[in-house]
Amino acid sequence: MRRLPTLLAAVVLAACAAPTAKAPQRSGFQDMSASTQALQRDDTANPAMLWVEDGRQLWTRAAGPQSKSCSSCHGDVATMKGVAVRYPAFDDTLRRPVNLGTRINLCRQRHQQLPAWPAEHQELLSLEALVGLQSRGLPIAPPRDARLEPFRTRGEALFQQRIGQVDLSCAQCHEQRAGGRLAGTLIPQGQASGYPIYRLEWQALGSLGRRIRNCMSGVRAEPLAHGSVEMAELELHLAARAMGMPMETPAVRP
Repeated sequence: MRRLPTLLAAVVLAACAAPTAKAPQRSGFQDMSASTQALQRDDTANPAMLWVEDGRQLWTRAAGPQSKSCSSCHGDVATMKGVAVRYPAFDDTLRRPVNLGTRINLCRQRHQQLPAWPAEHQELLSLEALVGLQSRGLPIAPPRDARLEPFRTRGEALFQQRIGQVDLSCAQCHEQRAGGRLAGTLIPQGQASGYPIYRLEWQALGSLGRRIRNCMSGVRAEPLAHGSVEMAELELHLAARAMGMPMETPAVRP
């Protein structure tokens, strides 16, 4: 008798109308309704820009024992142009890759001598969105750092690995079935080109880690912990997968 998870996966995959050929890189923006696309295009309507404006205030706000702000070290936030497209990157002290949110928290701990913000903290997301905005339109360009390769390889393996009670992998939905439909809903490629994003479903800004954890819960798997090495590895593979795509931060999605 076949295992229940395998049967569940078969039912899910059978419900998906798969495209006939693998599509080139495609942003989820292209698959949205015209009204949702208009939200992202117009900075005066994009709800994520509320977080960006909070980030501008945080950028120059002195904090910690030595009254340092982000601008104390980096100057105007415009100096962050081209930074976000290079994350995740290798941290020399931790000896592992970190994403942009973790880098912001490390700066907060090391230079402002303040405790790290918890995952999905609004001020952390605000600074991440502000920094990401400086690179909007630039091609995603993961660093060519040999130290990252073992981590990226493990991230790719995780992307291909079947997980959860539904026994599905990221690749089965977002590569093999991308462009098809599940219960009438279009299956996107899942390209990480606009995080942090404002999701209408969430009515809030959220990180790539939050989206990954949602997907893992959807296949009834134990979600990766925020800030874990495994999460950084998967994000590293997703960055490599999106290489060359223009950064959309802060993007809007349904």
